[in-house]
Order: sequence, then C-alpha cells, then structure tokens
Amino acid sequence: MNTSTNKTFVVGNEFELIKSATDYSLNRAENGWISGYFYHCELTSVFQPIFSTIEDKTIGHAAYIRSKSNGETELWPWQVFSRASNDNQLVDLDRLCRAIHALNYYFNNTSKLDNLFVEVHPRLLESVKDDHGRAFENFLDLIGVRTSRVVIEIPAIVNRNWKLLKHVIINYRSHGYQIAANYSGTGSDWMTEPGSLYPDIVRIEAGDLLRHEALGPLVDTIHGHGASLLVRDIETSEQLIAAKQAGADYLQGNLLGKPVYTIKIIEPHHLLKKQIQTKEFNRS
Repeated sequence: MNTSTNKTFVVGNEFELIKSATDYSLNRAENGWISGYFYHCELTSVFQPIFSTIEDKTIGHAAYIRSKSNGETELWPWQVFSRASNDNQLVDLDRLCRAIHALNYYFNNTSKLDNLFVEVHPRLLESVKDDHGRAFENFLDLIGVRTSRVVIEIPAIVNRNWKLLKHVIINYRSHGYQIAANYSGTGSDWMTEPGSLYPDIVRIEAGDLLRHEALGPLVDTIHGHGASLLVRDIETSEQLIAAKQAGADYLQGNLLGKPVYTIKIIEPHHLLKKQIQTKEFNRS
C-alpha cells in the first residue's frame, strides 16, 4: 500500500502527465477546478466540510459528483450512473468520479493532511470480486496521496449483505484506506463484530439520532471498538446540539456547510453561534 507516499504534487505540468498516464478524459479550467467526461456528461466535484469535535477543527471533506449533459442540463448523480449500461462501464465511471474528486481536493486544498471522504457505488462493490481499492490506490500513488488520507464510504444498502460488507472492509483496509459504514438500525449486524472488521467511522443520520431514545449503548459500542461516530445531514441547531450531546466525534451537514465548488472550513465559533441561537430560541 502507498501509506509512505510523500511525493510533492505540482499542479501545472504534472496534470498533463496524469492525463497521459491514464485513460481518463480530463480537463482543467483556468480556476484550477478539474472535470471529466462520460457519455457527453461533464463531471466535477463539490465538497462538504466535516468537523471534528475532538480536534475542534475541520478534518476533511465529503466529495459529491455534479454533472451537466451537453454543457447545459444539470443531472442528478443517479441519472449519470444510469447511463452505465453494464458493470464494466459502471466500474469505469465510479473510478473516474473518485479520480476527479482526488485531483480537485489535492490540487486545491492547502492542507495535504485532511481526509477525503468518497463514496463507492454498491454495484461496483458487487462487480469487482477481489482487491477492492487497488485501482484507486494506483491513481493516488500517481498523484502522491496516501491511501490513509482517504475514507471509503460504504453505501448503507451493503449492510443487508454481511458477507459482502465483511469482504469489502477486508479489501479496502488491506490497502490502507479508512472505512466508513452506516448505522441503519437493528439490521446493522456488523455493529457487534469485534476487531479488525469494525469500520473506522460509523455514520448515522441526524434525523435518526433524534429518534433513538437510548444512544448511550450505541455510542459506547462504537467507541469501544476504537471507531469514531459521524453524525451527518445536520440541518437544524437542535440536531447539532443532539449530536454533540450524544458524543459525536465528527459533524457534517448543510447547517455547518453545504457542498460547494470550493474547499471551505468550519470555524469553531460557527458551531457555538448555532448552539447559542437555539438556546435563546428555546428560552423565548
């Protein structure tokens, strides 16, 4: 695995070298933002900040794909992926999206130590039988990024297939990636699994957080396995306070910062302001 990579990446000339070293159709705009192309769709990245309550700072960003067809019509990601008519095309598209995210993040981010959170399509996990993450590792090595700086977000639907989830975690972890999996209720059987098969990060939606009456045992289980709790989709100040009271290690949501075509950070005073607003509202 490339966990010892320390290569310095130079944007200008090396972007051309990357294009020549891969079969990806890539373009770099004057502002430095990179896009790729798949069946007349232009694909690029937006990033949403993730805040650490322990370190009291932004520690990474979640990447999401944005796309246009023929330069005009904006498409939802599922509309783009629906154009991949077979598994080989889907694998190529998913890998292209992650390559675009990595280039945009590490071209335009002044901090080379932040974590990049990237999703993988569930069909890719089923189509690639073994050695998940090898192709992306080769690309990261090309641009001088450690796999340990990348968090692979496993889709919640994979929770239904414990055998596949176990296989995927083993594969990605063998290449040095961090793993994020979703807590989706009593069906999350992996929550009780010990040791190396436990994900590094457990994600739970803020709305689900408020619906659970007893969160203590859940958080204790997560922390007991050395994992971190990420509360995502935080839309209200009430959800923000609930996440912090529950012992969340990481926070993510539109309340703190929406996905945008740039790399922004969350200032600690921003969180405090949101909490004060809620307390004043509740007293009035």
